Amino acid sequence: MFQKVLLQLGLLLSLSVGLAQAQSSEPEMLLYCGITMVKPMTEIAQQFEKQAMVRIKIAQGGSEDLYQSAKKSGQGDWYLPGEPSYRNKHQAEGILGEFVTVGYNQMAMIVPKGNPKKVQPDPREMLRKDLRVILGNAESGSVGQESKTVLDKLNIYPKVVKATAFLSPDSRSLMNAMRKDEADLTMSWRATGFFPENAAKLDVIDLDTKIAKPQALLLIMLKSTNQVAQAKAFMTLTASEEGQAIFRKYGFLDNKTAVAR
Repeated sequence: MFQKVLLQLGLLLSLSVGLAQAQSSEPEMLLYCGITMVKPMTEIAQQFEKQAMVRIKIAQGGSEDLYQSAKKSGQGDWYLPGEPSYRNKHQAEGILGEFVTVGYNQMAMIVPKGNPKKVQPDPREMLRKDLRVILGNAESGSVGQESKTVLDKLNIYPKVVKATAFLSPDSRSLMNAMRKDEADLTMSWRATGFFPENAAKLDVIDLDTKIAKPQALLLIMLKSTNQVAQAKAFMTLTASEEGQAIFRKYGFLDNKTAVAR
């Protein structure tokens, strides 16, 4: 009997070791992902891991900070910034490869639930003296960069920056501050207002597309990847109807959206 128990324990141990070895032998891949897209990309990555027997790590942060990390480390498989200007800005540096469009996001105004201050769909509202305004930092992430683009069109960016209570590095920190009632108004990516933790406390005020043009989300393969076939397969999944359904679920416009040039 004792020998039988030992044999069973030995088999269980062998199976456990075998499983651990199989898991550790799975290739590990790295996605540099802008904060706003983390939720849909995490869900898509989990699906891909099951299909392709790989593990995907997601480094999240502001788009510019992520690019600099990828450049400095010389490692990683994909880069997904919050707007296409980052590809245009850094393409000549030689680390960015082919890409697919995986959706669109658009700048919007974000206010507390019910819009108690009666904020109108006009970025000039950010100059109201009765409002506590916060803004993204244009030096660190796409939300700040796109806010600057929108406000520059109206020639009010320096005035708004001067009037803000503080600048935040990314959309997550902006929305956290709004949920904590640290501000009455901000500008953020529209999709963030529909995330469950934000939708319960905040409202989205949409802006005219002439003021806030939808921005393409480009999933870019890094030339540092050692898993080219897997990297391309992941890009295909993300751009497919299956991947796009996940993006729509989180409030993004899908890659079939017609955008005026």
